[in-house]
Amino acid sequence: MNKNVEACSVPKSEQNAMKAITIDCVVFGFEEGSLEVLLVQHAEGISKGKWGLPGGWINKTESTDTAAQRLLSELTGLDNIYLEQLKVFSDPDRFPLRRVITIGYYALVKREDYNIKVGFTASDAKWYKINSIPDLIYDHNEILSYSLQHLRSRVRHAPIGFNLLPEKFTLLQLMHLYEEILGTALEKSNFRRKILHMKLLLELDEKEQDVSHRAAKLYKFDDEIYKKLTQKGFNFEF
Repeated sequence: MNKNVEACSVPKSEQNAMKAITIDCVVFGFEEGSLEVLLVQHAEGISKGKWGLPGGWINKTESTDTAAQRLLSELTGLDNIYLEQLKVFSDPDRFPLRRVITIGYYALVKREDYNIKVGFTASDAKWYKINSIPDLIYDHNEILSYSLQHLRSRVRHAPIGFNLLPEKFTLLQLMHLYEEILGTALEKSNFRRKILHMKLLLELDEKEQDVSHRAAKLYKFDDEIYKKLTQKGFNFEF
């Protein structure tokens, strides 16, 4: 490729960035019984107008963790969320202009706690249901798929609902969350028996409000048990 053509394809925002290494973030949310992922539409560069995971270039003075937090905040308005490093994606052909390695991160967030405010090099940002993901730029579909597999493994060995569900929830909401992550239907009575046996939930003296069906009991997580199970793990087979 002609070097002058390649140089013209690089946005000005990249000129002060560390070359060859980027960050891409998979942010999962849960809304109305559906697992979702946050995507951004690019406003410049070779991917202009296309959808991908929020991310970008690392500045020379940043750690990768700092860069991930900054990029997510600049692109979507999400700030001060817990991001976990996933793995490095390094296929030589993953970026069309030159060799670029990306470091994947992922997070679980309660959607109601955050307002999406698109900015920086993104023209739009919105949540997509996990079963309605469009074709994404570069290898972002692969990164998302790997993140989902990681999440499916994690849900069997550590509690995760605290990061995705509201403070008070029904057992059915919790089961739907597990079904969405695992991609399979669960048997209601079996799920209820196993999840209550773990002593992870506190039954509240409250029920759902303003629902057309019979109001179900509400629960919340026992913080101490949740922390212990997160640290030591468990084997939760359905």
